[in-house]
Amino acid sequence: MPSKIPAVFRAAVSAAALGAIGYYLWYGLTDRGDPAVYPSSWVGPQLMLPILGFIALSFVGSGMLARRLLGAHGAGTNSARMLKEGLLGAGTVLSVRPTGVLVNNRPVMRVELSVLGARDETFQAYAKVALGMAGEAAAIRPGAMLPVRYLPERRGEVVEVEVDFSGNTAAAQEALNRAMVKRGMTTPRRLDIAARGVVAQAVVRTLEVTGQVRDGMPELALELVVTSPGDGSSFPAHVRRFLPADAVPKVQVGRVVQVRYLPEAPDEVVLAFGLLGE
Repeated sequence: MPSKIPAVFRAAVSAAALGAIGYYLWYGLTDRGDPAVYPSSWVGPQLMLPILGFIALSFVGSGMLARRLLGAHGAGTNSARMLKEGLLGAGTVLSVRPTGVLVNNRPVMRVELSVLGARDETFQAYAKVALGMAGEAAAIRPGAMLPVRYLPERRGEVVEVEVDFSGNTAAAQEALNRAMVKRGMTTPRRLDIAARGVVAQAVVRTLEVTGQVRDGMPELALELVVTSPGDGSSFPAHVRRFLPADAVPKVQVGRVVQVRYLPEAPDEVVLAFGLLGE
């Protein structure tokens, strides 16, 4: 019910505004005024009714237009059809370029993507995203993965999709996990540890670049010293993971990182930061 309140409010304001304008027209056309006070029925206090009515309609209309523009350019919402019919996939960002359009002073970017669909199909796509804070711009960079929605009956060589803003984080996480496994960037076992494992702190002892690169992300081999959250004891662990270049400073030697592991298998440790937890 709360989600319907804005629509009901807009309808009530629109009805009141149209009623005020209609009353003014009826008052003038039927010549209801007092000629001894005002020279015409169109002149007088009633003149405020259409003025206020048009102001109210302009606010309601501009608000609806703004929502449509923001939704069309991926600014925090999805189109109704995409939410109802769209399938959820995982898009890997290939490139980002400005469109020259501003929506609410937010630059709209065209994001080229390679998408792994809900049926494990792959296709080229693009999305238009209105960027707000600097953190959003940092998240949408080549090599990053984004949950996207697309229509099943997509047409054309390059399909227009929408970045998913539905709020269904579990479904988005599942789509991204499936794509990461298919791309060889993680395994179902690691994802299970990331989901069920105990959270602990670890210190990076050594860092090595293996030379492997996936989607522009280098693979790092880390040697860690993990501190058990239970008794405070420590044990060594080794982790290999593909990371974007801007995440490498987080795992420099001496840095403290968050990890997860299963108590029954402490030799298998995964990093607990990042989009997928591993």
